[in-house]
Amino acid sequence: MPNSDPYQFQEKTHIELRADTYTLPSPEMRKAMYEAEVGNDGFGEDPTVNKLEKMTSEMFNKESGVFVSSGIMGNFLSMLAHCQRGDQVIIGNKSHIYTNELGGISSLGGIFPAIVDTDERGMLNINQIKSEIQEYDEHLAPTKLLAIENTHNSCGGKPLSPNDINEIYKITSKNNIPIHLDGARIFNAAVALETTPENLTKNIDTIQFCLSKGLGAPVGSLVLGNYEFTQKVRKWRKTIGGTTRQAGILAAAGIVALNNYEESIKRDHDLAKYMHEKLSEIENITPEPVETNLVFFNINADNPGEIFKKLKEKGINGGAETNRWRFVPHYGLTKKDIDYVAETLNKLIN
Repeated sequence: MPNSDPYQFQEKTHIELRADTYTLPSPEMRKAMYEAEVGNDGFGEDPTVNKLEKMTSEMFNKESGVFVSSGIMGNFLSMLAHCQRGDQVIIGNKSHIYTNELGGISSLGGIFPAIVDTDERGMLNINQIKSEIQEYDEHLAPTKLLAIENTHNSCGGKPLSPNDINEIYKITSKNNIPIHLDGARIFNAAVALETTPENLTKNIDTIQFCLSKGLGAPVGSLVLGNYEFTQKVRKWRKTIGGTTRQAGILAAAGIVALNNYEESIKRDHDLAKYMHEKLSEIENITPEPVETNLVFFNINADNPGEIFKKLKEKGINGGAETNRWRFVPHYGLTKKDIDYVAETLNKLIN
């Protein structure tokens, strides 16, 4: 298999396409992690974590930031900080928080989800939002939050624009309801729309974004908002045992990732478009439109599960038991890798 990536520092044993969480830290990240100045983050004394939190809050023009271990943790803690038990959050039926985070907001947080439809771009149904908002009534769960996702994973990584978000904000602001953003891939949205993270989130109250996806860091997410909110997040982080100690080793990689995000994200998007082009050439494969780094496509085959098992035998991790697949180009992959994937897939399908 090809192995000529100038960004790659160790020999590939396989080509990984299941998710952008399979990135390995770059040599620059490893050096920064090795040299990181550290302290006890549980007491707010890790200088590298503090630097990362300050850096990200300034990047998004929010008052404060909190370093957490994962995106799911960041979303969960944000829900707890916004809502009491028995409160309602309005959320999309295809959102990651609703479909892929184990129902934690309900089972552990006692928060009631009001589900609205999500269109093919990841936009929530405006009329349904209006109908789900509950003012105070002793018989009803009061609406305390609305959550959106950008880019939207299940909807093909399509970015919501500032205008899209403003349509939602017009409703929530009139009803004094904050907006939380699951921005796991918000930097992909910003690069695709040729704007800044700040501009894309100016009407968003609180944000969670991941360092360990397209940004390429090995661990971590940030939660951003006003100071009162982030203090609640810190308290809940402590409650669930999520406090870290010398976490500057991890935060250092995040700082490198953020300093280089435009270059790395654009590279991923270019690879995704190239993959879309190569898949389009294969009979019995129909790719969906690609706007960021997620490449969804449908396979016209009776045995998709068998095909993805055979791909693995050829050194390619990717595929599913269903006919709709997702490949995610990311740091460490090259066009030559994608050529190999397309060639192998064509042989297995046709």
